[in-house]
Amino acid sequence: MNIRDHCIFPVWPAPPNVRALQTTRHGGVSVAPYDSLNLGGHVGDMPLAVARNRIFLNSLLPSEPVWLEQVHGTTVASADAASCRTRADACIARNRASVCVVVTADCLPVLLCDRRGSVVAAVHAGWKGLAAGVIETTVQEMGIAPQNLMAWMGPAIGRNAFEVGEEVRDFFLKNNPQAAAAFTSSPLRGEGGGEGEKWFADIYALAQVRLITLGITQIYGGGYCTYREPERFFSYRRDGVTGRMGTFIWLE
Repeated sequence: MNIRDHCIFPVWPAPPNVRALQTTRHGGVSVAPYDSLNLGGHVGDMPLAVARNRIFLNSLLPSEPVWLEQVHGTTVASADAASCRTRADACIARNRASVCVVVTADCLPVLLCDRRGSVVAAVHAGWKGLAAGVIETTVQEMGIAPQNLMAWMGPAIGRNAFEVGEEVRDFFLKNNPQAAAAFTSSPLRGEGGGEGEKWFADIYALAQVRLITLGITQIYGGGYCTYREPERFFSYRRDGVTGRMGTFIWLE
């Protein structure tokens, strides 16, 4: 079984010592509805299957990744720390072979590195963490001037599938009016009990606004839709019970 054939390798001008990969739903041993390369240990899959799936990645990684307990917050962990705080939604590494990873199934994974290849980060950017500032907090922890950083955005739910309520749009616009362009009115417009207007949110555009506001202009990736591509990606919003994909980055 060659997991490498099923992975996505970011196309971005990162330094040669920065390595990264994105898994899809293929290449593992989990059975439906987690078929097959589920890396999430918190979604109801058989623990042995998850463990085997993670072991299969050993041929592609220099060390065991720091698996986070993601809570849609802004805490940033260090993959270099011996006693790493794993309840976090982002991870940074400065040491060689320390592997950062976030797991997703609709939320946006964002990878960051600097132009010198001295520090890397993986960010779990669901809408709650994104709105709360998880990208900004991660950049601050990296300690690098934002204009010297670059970002790659992995598979997430697409703009025509991610319907949200008025309160989500208001939350983003309150902190950054530029985010308005990332929302388009949904045809449903509050059908079913007067729940208020509905909007389609472009999570890629929302992340780009945050990155550009920080001063990060080298932004790559995006353009996927986990919801619309069931043959390739897990999607929580589409399936409810499903697996998780991994987005990894490290310094070689």
